[in-house]
Amino acid sequence: MLTSYTPGIECAKELDQKDPLAHFRNKFHIPKNADGEEWLYFTGNSLGLQPKQTKNHLQQELDDWANLGVEGHFEAKNPWMPYHEFLTESMAEIVGAKPIEVVIMNTLTTNLHLMMVSFYQPTKTKFKIVIESDAFPSDRYAVETQLQFHGFDPTESLIEWLPRKGETLLNIDDLESLLEMQGDEIALLLIGGVNYYTGQSLDLKKIAELGHQKGCKVGIDLAHGVGNIQPNLHESGVDFAAWCTYKYMNSGPGSLGGIFVHERYAHDTSLKRFAGWWSQNKATRFDMRQPLDIIPGAEGWQLSNPPILSMAAIKASLELFNEVGMDALRKKSIQLTGYLEYLVLELKNDRISIITPKDPNQRGCQLSIQVKNADKSLHEKLTQAHVITDWRTPDVIRCAPVPFYNSFEDVYRMVELLKLILNA
Repeated sequence: MLTSYTPGIECAKELDQKDPLAHFRNKFHIPKNADGEEWLYFTGNSLGLQPKQTKNHLQQELDDWANLGVEGHFEAKNPWMPYHEFLTESMAEIVGAKPIEVVIMNTLTTNLHLMMVSFYQPTKTKFKIVIESDAFPSDRYAVETQLQFHGFDPTESLIEWLPRKGETLLNIDDLESLLEMQGDEIALLLIGGVNYYTGQSLDLKKIAELGHQKGCKVGIDLAHGVGNIQPNLHESGVDFAAWCTYKYMNSGPGSLGGIFVHERYAHDTSLKRFAGWWSQNKATRFDMRQPLDIIPGAEGWQLSNPPILSMAAIKASLELFNEVGMDALRKKSIQLTGYLEYLVLELKNDRISIITPKDPNQRGCQLSIQVKNADKSLHEKLTQAHVITDWRTPDVIRCAPVPFYNSFEDVYRMVELLKLILNA
């Protein structure tokens, strides 16, 4: 593929012709306007598009439910009892983990709370929690209420890792300084691996090293990272991570999330946790009178039997990830965002700028376009033109060309429409 870009549509067409993943676009439903023209869809960072094979996966489970009733737990084509196990190896591959470290369960914020039950164990002197300053609101609310649950005042116990004055992005040196000053009082770092607002991808291994040096537990919210970057969770050394699957993982609105718990805790039954019957030893799970015997690994944090229809949608998406692999997706992602960045900068318009890091290793699919004197009108006009991005207050249009289904021509056409609106 090309490693340099030129302004005209010929460049986009050449990039698409040489793209080995171009045919995967046909495996997704692309929304269309009333005239049957495909939208320019750049919000896979909010809700991924539906794989065409998802319907068949869901229909299989509906048919088995209709034909087998409760016996589907054991007799379905994909038996429901162990259904979550069908997803584990693929999910572990995507996040760079061992299968024992990963399980699909619950939703993101529920999982963050469950992880904090185990990994936020405050004392009278070591009780503070660090988040990035512009963390996703749900993370902030989860941390605030955890602090309150333990009897601490969030205004004193919640520490923000801030960008430097006049800057937008986080600097790892500032986290190190923060830990040097307050590390003896900090119990947990809960950091978004890819910031939802700026699109900045952070060095998880460095964050884990800095936190562990001060005796802090380190957790990562990978909502905007899973299926986007390659977080290499096992190697990073973070204690835990949690994510959703409806963004880059294309599993449908509100679908299940997942967790990672590092292998070093796999057999640690002394960790406090909230348990349910799916935390129980599989051999004795249905012997209802047995005492709790926690399953080793991430499975030991499960609560309930798996919601099959959501997992069927995840299974459909994971099959596509298995087919293409994260290495190839990441390679195309770097090209797509590089091309988008090039075209936006070529506009030479003082009203817009890109706040996402220029270094491809510090970002994923998303570029955040900051709008000077923002009033949301630019985003609204893009939407009216069926360019689907999303707006984040106070002044950012988030635009995520997803390597599975976005083409280089999509990117070109989007920027041409942006240029037309700006000039108007």
